[in-house]
Amino acid sequence: MPSTPAAPEPSPAAQSDAPSSTTQSPATRALADAVREIEHHVATAGWDAPVRVFALVRTQAALAAEPSLAAQLEPATLAAAQAEPWHLTSIEQEGLPEAPDLETLLAGLSWPESVDGVAVTAERVILPPAAEAQMPSDPDEALPWLLAHPDRQDVRLAVGVLREGATWCAVRTRANDTDDQVGQGPDVVPGLVSALRATLT
Repeated sequence: MPSTPAAPEPSPAAQSDAPSSTTQSPATRALADAVREIEHHVATAGWDAPVRVFALVRTQAALAAEPSLAAQLEPATLAAAQAEPWHLTSIEQEGLPEAPDLETLLAGLSWPESVDGVAVTAERVILPPAAEAQMPSDPDEALPWLLAHPDRQDVRLAVGVLREGATWCAVRTRANDTDDQVGQGPDVVPGLVSALRATLT
């Protein structure tokens, strides 16, 4: 369900095209690829979706630990994983604990050392700052007011972090719901990046 803009919001620095791969570290390139793949996968299910959480593991290490995984991968994915040590596989987490909001959910998560990173997708409703300043302070009044506001924007956030420090974000708006209109960057949603990083410590 969409939530109020009290949660981390996209910064205006989002770019619709990813930076040149020559400017990124191998870990950041791999994470950017994984986050884009996760966002695209989630987008195929449509809007008004629940929060989804994914563990990220290096594919080579996953194959070494469980060789049978190779049979589940597309040949092109397997070849990419064999050629790129930082190639990542995302594993969606089922049975997430009940939580009143995304921040509480993330605060209750932790990961074993075998997990190299984590990604999350979530939907948000955001407003221009001037409109947000007029939002009622009573939560029971704020949500109906927000959902009815003509300047509201529905956005889907896909954010990933790695233990080694790399971060990547992708943001899609419902008003521009096409793959070539997805904003991307390493720090587009800094609050959510920080919350995810805390789950890996």
